[in-house]
Amino acid sequence: MAKGLTKRSEDYSKWYNELVVKADLAENAAVRGCMVIKPYGYAIWEKMQAELDKKFKETGHQNAYFPLFVPKSLFEAEEKNAEGFAKECAVVTHYRLKTDPENEGKLIADPDAKLEEELVVRPTSEAIIWNTYKGWIQSYRDLPILVNQWANVVRWEMRTRLFLRTAEFLWQEGHTAHATKEEALAETAQMNQIYADFVQNFMAIPVVQGRKTESERFAGADDTFCIEALMQDGKALQAGTSHFLGQNFAKAFDVKYATKEGKQEHVWATSWGVSTRLMGALIMTHSDDQGLVLPPNLAPTQVVIVPIYKGEEQLAQISEVADEIVQELRSLGVSVKFDDRDTMRPGAKFAEYELKGVPLRIAIGPKDLEKGQVELARRDNLTKTAVVREGLAEYIKELLGQIQESLFEKALNYRNDHITEVNSFDEFKEVLDTKGGFIAAHWDGTIDTEAKIKELTKATIRCIPFEFKEEEGECVYSGKPSSTRVLFAKAY
Repeated sequence: MAKGLTKRSEDYSKWYNELVVKADLAENAAVRGCMVIKPYGYAIWEKMQAELDKKFKETGHQNAYFPLFVPKSLFEAEEKNAEGFAKECAVVTHYRLKTDPENEGKLIADPDAKLEEELVVRPTSEAIIWNTYKGWIQSYRDLPILVNQWANVVRWEMRTRLFLRTAEFLWQEGHTAHATKEEALAETAQMNQIYADFVQNFMAIPVVQGRKTESERFAGADDTFCIEALMQDGKALQAGTSHFLGQNFAKAFDVKYATKEGKQEHVWATSWGVSTRLMGALIMTHSDDQGLVLPPNLAPTQVVIVPIYKGEEQLAQISEVADEIVQELRSLGVSVKFDDRDTMRPGAKFAEYELKGVPLRIAIGPKDLEKGQVELARRDNLTKTAVVREGLAEYIKELLGQIQESLFEKALNYRNDHITEVNSFDEFKEVLDTKGGFIAAHWDGTIDTEAKIKELTKATIRCIPFEFKEEEGECVYSGKPSSTRVLFAKAY
């Protein structure tokens, strides 16, 4: 176990909070509920960002940037969206401060600098973007618009936790406009699939794709698709969402286009996004009592080389071999670091890289040089093996791929073992309390039943899975007829 790190089995929440800080990913900021993402944590986010950005551009999307501030009148234009986010909004009322001579010269909002119209700090950007699209769209020739922005948003959360729920967080939000309903629906499905492919193939986290119930749907959407992941403590985490907005925002902002026949029609819309919450998903899916476990695809450093030596002569000999290995690995696209710091002992370095989740560690000492080998340690299963120097780079490249697959398979097996079908409410509650995970249960489709189950158990419907077969049954709570099972879980 990593020094000073609580065991997961003792207190999972405390383990998570400690790991985020000790692994140098992030820390709480001076602003309540906000975080400082430190360089190591940001390097992981940058790798996520780069891969997603590539996928977006491969499907024809372009990046743009829109203002942080949304005039209150624009925010109010789409009623359901405004109502859904109203309680989380930060609002700017003044544009200047002044010293207060009656209060020891402290700064106060200047009453003469009150804004004519208050500005909402964006909790999401549909309002400002659709007001902008009104000027961009006149004809069918202007469609589709396929735009994404990488940005920060503010949602004034009362209970916060690093990465999982913070008052300010980083994300990307796609906003697209289409001529037909069919095009918009296809876009919604496509982006949800892109998220699923990224999270599964890049982050090694298995997900369930499905749609949200009406009460869990994005405010202002006609339909919300999602990907749901399961963490090691049996709680679910919403890893990404893609929304079919219908014509709601187009009607709110009167965004119309002239068809080929010259008719005026409202456009159809989507929005979709993932955030730094994915960092929380990454930590809670793979990591252990020794610290982070990073999939090779996401690790800022995939391989670290640690020399074990006495004296400058031995270090020089080891460094010569290490430099060769570094060049060979980099030529194969592997990120590698040679840690020759003389301020730390090898054991301390080993502990540091275990805590930070570096997938592979190479140790080289004088005896290894004599034998033409290195000691190779895997972070995912904590095994060590002696590997010959010849062909080492190619071996490591292949091994990184195996580690990526192994992490996914381990998480998939856990997830599959924690999807439990139940047919009664007593069974529902027992599984929730003793096993956790996803509970596949019949639901009568009503908001009232969904709310009552949440009130009694704190479990919510995570999604109506796309892949579940139709199956006649009775709702576990009301006993009314049901044609399919949905997935319930306690969630972050």
